[in-house]
Amino acid sequence: MISEKMRNMVKNSSAIRAMFEEGKKLAALYGAENVYDFSLGNPNLPAPAEVAEALKSEIDACDALTLHGYMSNAGYEDVRQAVADNLNARFGTDYTVPCIVMSVGAAGGLNVFLKAVLDPGDEVVVIAPFFGEYANYVANFDGKLVVVPPNPPTFQPDVKAFEKALTAKTKAVIINTPNNPTGVIYDENTLNALADAMRAAQARFGTTIYLLSDEPYRELVFGSAKQPYPAKYYENAVSGYSFSKSLSLAGERIGYLAVNRECADFDDLVGALGVATRVLGFVNSPSLIQRAVAKCLNASVDVGFYEKNGAALKKIMDECGFEYVEPQGAFYLFVKAPDGDDAAFCAEAKKHRLLLVPATGFGCKGWVRIAYCVSPATIEGSRASFKALAKQYLN
Repeated sequence: MISEKMRNMVKNSSAIRAMFEEGKKLAALYGAENVYDFSLGNPNLPAPAEVAEALKSEIDACDALTLHGYMSNAGYEDVRQAVADNLNARFGTDYTVPCIVMSVGAAGGLNVFLKAVLDPGDEVVVIAPFFGEYANYVANFDGKLVVVPPNPPTFQPDVKAFEKALTAKTKAVIINTPNNPTGVIYDENTLNALADAMRAAQARFGTTIYLLSDEPYRELVFGSAKQPYPAKYYENAVSGYSFSKSLSLAGERIGYLAVNRECADFDDLVGALGVATRVLGFVNSPSLIQRAVAKCLNASVDVGFYEKNGAALKKIMDECGFEYVEPQGAFYLFVKAPDGDDAAFCAEAKKHRLLLVPATGFGCKGWVRIAYCVSPATIEGSRASFKALAKQYLN
């Protein structure tokens, strides 16, 4: 029999993945072109040309035994140096090779970090709405998830509520900006306020509280919006990054953790991250893609494509009369369920072959997430279905 912990995880399995699987079934019944699947944040752009060039270059230039063999659990030193140099040049940080741990995507990195710092019963604070898998990641290591309630309509964190959530058992805080699912960017005032609250809590309780900044959408920022670098605002900060979105490499599972040199117990922490990478079974992040992304650190997909998709989807929502949050980045539209029942709203949407994700799983009941990392044809084709859905609720 499977473990009780795993049984609960299966029971509460991701609504995003469940909807994605439902979409495949509907596509088989009605044809993929007649199903409007907005469930999964799977990039709909090819990787930049630099990625293929870098992969070919590495295969041609490297000895096969070296290229495909083991390296340090934290990754190749020259790759980590390239990441550190790039971050330092862009954000004015002072990372060195020991600060960087290559990871199996952002999810792998977050689990490595939590494995390294959590004891059973330690609390991890998240701010709703949050990526629903955080709950499972924390549960993996017998931690306790503490949720700060959402703060509509801006969805900037409620600092007072955040302060109350910090206790003597708080070991870490996870933030995500640009945010999945709202697309909201946490501004400098917010980041400063969160940092001040954590410093005050550390002084009050005599503890260390780490900030884990989950940043897979860091490069996907629209218009004149700016994404501050969260680790610049707080000493005990670790940045988790993934190339899944910026380079459309979701299936390659490659990212990194960047640990501030000022972090408490820096040497022990970075040592633990390397060991956690091994004992969780990753051993190291994939060798070939590690070397390739090191040559593509300034490359990016066409962010304008997602911005145009978002504008087209917002136009449909405006025509229908649905209320939504203005996204500043990522590729999600956060839409209010008109009657406050997000699960029922998504169930009705499915009858119109619209696959949306209820936000209860993001800690924010009454809203739904629409992932617009899809083809423009999917967005345009969905118009009639959204209008029919609106007619049920708003007319």
